[in-house]
Amino acid sequence: MDKFIGIFEEKLTPIAMKLDGNRYLSAIKNSFMATMPLLIIGSFFILFANLPIPAYTSFMENTLGEGWQRFFTVPNDISMSMMTIYVVIGIANDLAHTYKIDRIGAIFSALAAFLVLTPLHTFQDADLGVGIPLSNLGAAGLFVGMIASIFAVELIYFADRKGWVIKMPESVPANVSKSFSSLIPILVVIVVFNLIRIGFEFTSFDNAQSFIFENLQTPLTRLGSSLPATIIVMLVEGVLWAFGIHGSNIVGSVMQPIWLSLTAENATAVANGLDIPNIVNYQFYSNFIKVGGSGATFGLVLLLLFLSKSKQFKAVGKLSIIPEIFTINETMIFGIPIVLNPILLVPFILTPVIMTLMAYFSMSSGLVPLTNGVNIPWTTPPIISGFLVSGWKGAVLNIVQILVSAGVYYPFFKTADKLAYDTEQANEQLEQQAKNNTRFTEQGIVEKG
Repeated sequence: MDKFIGIFEEKLTPIAMKLDGNRYLSAIKNSFMATMPLLIIGSFFILFANLPIPAYTSFMENTLGEGWQRFFTVPNDISMSMMTIYVVIGIANDLAHTYKIDRIGAIFSALAAFLVLTPLHTFQDADLGVGIPLSNLGAAGLFVGMIASIFAVELIYFADRKGWVIKMPESVPANVSKSFSSLIPILVVIVVFNLIRIGFEFTSFDNAQSFIFENLQTPLTRLGSSLPATIIVMLVEGVLWAFGIHGSNIVGSVMQPIWLSLTAENATAVANGLDIPNIVNYQFYSNFIKVGGSGATFGLVLLLLFLSKSKQFKAVGKLSIIPEIFTINETMIFGIPIVLNPILLVPFILTPVIMTLMAYFSMSSGLVPLTNGVNIPWTTPPIISGFLVSGWKGAVLNIVQILVSAGVYYPFFKTADKLAYDTEQANEQLEQQAKNNTRFTEQGIVEKG
């Protein structure tokens, strides 16, 4: 077993480290993390506009009149509905920091590149001219925004390495000199992306966004929203954690853009009074799979707290319960430990899969409403999180999941706890024996004296 684990770790760790250290995936991950507070705040306004409480709805309608929900839609429109703008800025800023080039120039170039590729809408009223539909700045434009941002910064970096800059005399103020030094790199970006836009106008897709949406984003979101793919992702995450690699970070850098675009689709549907389209999304993952964090360990912390015989396990349970309520469970993963623990790794990898199946079939069968697109923080405690994204039935599902996770962990916990308890007893006996030997030796010395 140890030999197998060693071989597996030797092969897996370099791959995981390369993924985690990839500058593009890292930039995407960091960008979404930076954008998350804005998305959370914006999506909460959708919740305020659609609370499933008749008394609240009646009060708001009587106070603000019909169509009162519109008072809550603007914060969502400038956040969730325009999420690609913020993601583009975040990616460009992170890559510019990595390459040590001008951040403002990189951000402006990335935004320009994305907007050049974004299709415009011509209004029927000629006086209104043309505009950009919000949908093109939201989930539908997410992948073209990420690609455009990365490619634009690469062009800026290429121009910088080639020395394609206008150098002004030293007597010119620094801010003026800096703006001129960015002139040629930004020109290169706009020219290249404009040529790309023109090229797509001669195709059946008409624009780059349609091409990427139909050939890349739609297949990936369909795959990411499927049950088999979600199970595979959970297994990969669990296996990475098994070797002490932060599986959530690595999986998140790849899957978060897909899941967040699915969340945005749900939020848009709720805001427009339409049927919610997606079961699997970021809220499904955060609130109905990771019940208590990676490994769905909320049930395990209850076992540690109330049923442990081992002093070590009891101490870990007391230390972990408060963080666990907020889905932070590293104290257990590394404190028991679960990492490289052949007993507890089995339920740690298996339980998220069971949580996935429970939540998926509960929602697909109609027992529990699909998540409403409210992008609550991942640290929201279970039960509360279930209620916020799927109503009282979501809260009940969380309770059942916690009980099921405790049941899955129980036989493995009992085995690990007994081993730890027996080891502690053996150590205590050895310590007591050592103390007795010391006391007898001291008595013998006194008698001889």
